[in-house]
Amino acid sequence: MIAIDDILVSDEIVEQQFVCDLEKCKGGCCVDGDAGAPLERSELKELNEVYKAVLPYLSQEAKIILETGGRYVYDKEFGWVTPTVGNGMCAYGIIGKNNIVKCGIEQAYNDGKISWKKPISCHLFPVRIKKTKNAELVNYEPREGLCDAACVLGKKLKIPVYQFLKEPLIRKYGKDFYDALSAAATHLDKK
Repeated sequence: MIAIDDILVSDEIVEQQFVCDLEKCKGGCCVDGDAGAPLERSELKELNEVYKAVLPYLSQEAKIILETGGRYVYDKEFGWVTPTVGNGMCAYGIIGKNNIVKCGIEQAYNDGKISWKKPISCHLFPVRIKKTKNAELVNYEPREGLCDAACVLGKKLKIPVYQFLKEPLIRKYGKDFYDALSAAATHLDKK
């Protein structure tokens, strides 16, 4: 474990390699799971603010679910999450070229319609955060089978998880945190 203030980072985040391989996984992380994408409380407001700009990107089925069931839902196990459509896909997911599932929120961001990229839990995947009473646990949790191609590509390219996730780690914890994590990784690599 790497401790940076009250954030405990799993060693796997600096030791393992990972690079998403969308051609192989088809964006399965937007479909596979026990609930929709976990949302931080502050992201509920973000979703409300970007909702109208994101709506044109979504399927008719997703629009109906969001209009009738809400822009986010509360799950007893996971807290606030995005709703899902019948097949388990996140309601904000869109099926694009080569049947790759991407994020409608992120597409609106990429098109300059909004300034919020997507929920941080999605941006950080395959890293998951769990809050305890005294610390925040940051763990590497690739999905078996689904993320196998990303693990292979990461090893081939020799890109550690923390480097692949530089942008979302800085977005979540700040540049000073990322620099400390990078320094810890360099130190561990020299051992």
